[in-house]
Amino acid sequence: MLEKINNKEIAKIFLKLGFTAFGGPAAHTAMMREEFVVKRNWLSEQQFLDLMGATNLIPGPNSTELAIHIGKEKGGWKGMLIAGSCFILPAVFITGILAYLYKLYGQLPQVGPFVYGIKPAIIAIILAAVYPLGKKSLKSKELAFVGMSVLILSFFVLNEILLMFGAGLLFMLYVTIRERKTLNSIFPLAMISVPLATTATVTNMNLFWIFLKIGAVLYGSGYVLFAFLDTELVATGILSHQQLIDAIAVGQFTPGPVTSSVTFIGYQINGFWGAVISTFAVFLPSFVFVALLNPLLKFMRNSKLFSSFLDAVNIASVALIFSVCIIMGQEVITDWRTVVIAIVSLILTFGFRKVNSILIILMGSVLGYCLTLM
Repeated sequence: MLEKINNKEIAKIFLKLGFTAFGGPAAHTAMMREEFVVKRNWLSEQQFLDLMGATNLIPGPNSTELAIHIGKEKGGWKGMLIAGSCFILPAVFITGILAYLYKLYGQLPQVGPFVYGIKPAIIAIILAAVYPLGKKSLKSKELAFVGMSVLILSFFVLNEILLMFGAGLLFMLYVTIRERKTLNSIFPLAMISVPLATTATVTNMNLFWIFLKIGAVLYGSGYVLFAFLDTELVATGILSHQQLIDAIAVGQFTPGPVTSSVTFIGYQINGFWGAVISTFAVFLPSFVFVALLNPLLKFMRNSKLFSSFLDAVNIASVALIFSVCIIMGQEVITDWRTVVIAIVSLILTFGFRKVNSILIILMGSVLGYCLTLM
């Protein structure tokens, strides 16, 4: 399970994921589990859960950091750089083309009917992946209670990192008290909020610092990125509100990390080099954070006390993904067409476990297009 994998194989798989991973972090996680746990047995369920939980503890786009973690585990430092780059670059390439066409023609292509069917199918893919992960992470009745508590609280507390750190620390404290041990040391995990620069004109150096800061403090869903951009760029008149809305649309219907929308935004502001610099800056912190955290995972799993922390974070991560499915379902499954697509997708994902998730997405897209014609 711990053998190193040829970096060409790592590049090949992450390039494929980069071109086909639609639907946001939860869907990307599901597809990575299928590739590396189910199909190739590169990671055990427990190893995958640990990497997923660790990813949720650090700032940055979650699915990108999970890709970087897997690359580090299976290919060392080179594997880390290759996995992250190959997962990011397809989305950046596609987004860059759309950014060029948008600047040239002033509008996006009409892809609504196809995206309409993809979203319900993606919910089914996520649920099919969460189910076995949930079973693996439910190691005790106490952890089941933690997971249920996080799921309920997620509808009232929007801060995902607070829920996960809270679950981990409280469960670690519970284990300590239960086993009548004392904590020998406490180390604070500081959340440093970096004020974002505001400026009337933006040079490429300004763009670099703006997106580096955003990448360094961006917690939770990639969609939180757009709140930062609204304050940093729209409120200062650098970017129009319509451009931000179109950037969100690009993030929705292109594969790979939603954060690649900054490529689109950078291009609108400062052309080609604005796109390159913005993209490099926003993803750079993810590589740094993973490089710092990855060596600590083995220590945490080998320590009984920190292992309990990681177990609680893992079940909290599963609960939060399930919460995302519920919220997505309310937003996406709104009529009989989307109900049909969702049911068909669930039957395929749970009834035929070996069906590739890419085929499910294509089926949802085509079925969505056909049903909108009725």
